[in-house]
Amino acid sequence: MFNIDSSEFLLVAIVALVVIGPKDLPKAMRVVGYWVGKARGVSRQFRQGFDNMVREAELEEMEKRWAAENERIMREHAADAPPAVNDPAPAPTSPALVDHSPDHGSATATQHDDQSDRPMMVEKPVVGPASVDPHTPRPNEGAVS
Repeated sequence: MFNIDSSEFLLVAIVALVVIGPKDLPKAMRVVGYWVGKARGVSRQFRQGFDNMVREAELEEMEKRWAAENERIMREHAADAPPAVNDPAPAPTSPALVDHSPDHGSATATQHDDQSDRPMMVEKPVVGPASVDPHTPRPNEGAVS
């Protein structure tokens, strides 16, 4: 980091021993170590702050690109959008109820195939903590071992 050669470091150590003295040299080394540690901590904190700013800027840029791409996709597939809730839509038939037998003709099978290609709007499920009844024994409770 500072490009200090071993001979230069030895010269600094000898001068410090002569100037400070052998009695106070350990205390001086502790003080120097303390301040070097502080300087490293400040530089590490500065670097982390800078890295966080760069990361946040990159995330904002990616979010803008994703929003633009999403908007482009939504414009391209606007015709494929599901009908609005107020529009009367034909009742969807479940696959279990559709009769694929040859005597009913291919109209029912074609109608089923057309509906399977359409996206379905589904509500997001709400997941919450399970209710626990304190009086109900658990399966492993009360078992004789």
